[in-house]
Amino acid sequence: MTSVSQGETVGVQDCTVFPDSFSRIGRVACLVGSLIVGGLAGLALKAQADTGTTLWTVVLGAAFAGGLLSTWSPCGYSSISLLRPTGRGMRAVRDWLPTFAMHGLGYAAGALILGTLLGAIGGLARFQGFSTGFGLAVLALIGLVYGAHQLDFLRVPYPQRRAQVPHDARQRFPKWVVGGLYGLSLGLDYLTYVQTPLLYMMTAAAILTGNLAAAIAIIAVFNLGRYLPVAVNLFPVTDYQIQAWLGRNQERAAILDGAILTALGAAFAVLALA
Repeated sequence: MTSVSQGETVGVQDCTVFPDSFSRIGRVACLVGSLIVGGLAGLALKAQADTGTTLWTVVLGAAFAGGLLSTWSPCGYSSISLLRPTGRGMRAVRDWLPTFAMHGLGYAAGALILGTLLGAIGGLARFQGFSTGFGLAVLALIGLVYGAHQLDFLRVPYPQRRAQVPHDARQRFPKWVVGGLYGLSLGLDYLTYVQTPLLYMMTAAAILTGNLAAAIAIIAVFNLGRYLPVAVNLFPVTDYQIQAWLGRNQERAAILDGAILTALGAAFAVLALA
C-alpha cells in the first residue's frame, strides 16, 4: 500500500494471484463454477415474483462484501492500525471510542458526498435504475471482465489513486480528529487505493439508479463494510497478528473477490437476456 510521508508516495500494485498458491486449473475451476452458480442464481431471480426487491438485496449484499474486501491486505490494514487504542485494557478502549465514532462519521460523510455525486450524474443522464436491460448489461460486463481480472486471466485498466491515508497526520492532530479525517478520505473511496473492483460495480449501480437516496444507500453499505473491520481494535490482538493473518489470506480474498464478481456478472447477464 502507498504510504504518504514528507510529500513522498510509493505506488501500489494491483492484487495478484500467484500461481504457486493457486494453479491455473484451480482458477479455471473457480471461474467456471462461479459462472454456473451465477447463471443459476440469475434464473432463480428471473422466476421471482418481485425481482426488483430481490435484485436490490443482491446489490446491497455485494456492496457490503466489497467493503469488507476493500482493505483486505497487510498494507491496507496499516492505515487502520494508526488508529489503534493507546495502551491496553478497558480504559484504553474507552478512551479510543471517540476515535472509532469519528471514523464512522467520516465514512458516513464520504458516502453522502460520493453517493450524492453519483446519483446526480445518473439523474442528469436520466437513468431509471439498474434493473433495466441496459443497466443489467452494464453490471454484467463489469462483473465478468473484472472477475477475470481478479482471477488473473485478464489484465484491464484498474483506475485508482494509488495512495494511502497520510501517516504523518497523526503527528499533527489528536487521534479522534485523525479518525474522522481518515474515515472521510477512505469513505470517498476513490481518494485511496481500494483492492476490490466491486467498487466499480457499485459505482455503476449507484449511477444507474438515477436517484440520490438510492445511490447514497449503495455507497453507505459499501462504506459500512469498509468501516466495521476497524472494530478489531476492540479486541486484545496485536498488529502483527492481524497483519500476519491478512497476509496469509490475501490471495484467498482475491480469489473470493473474483468469484463474487464473476457470479454476479453471470447472474446479471442472464437477467439482461431474459
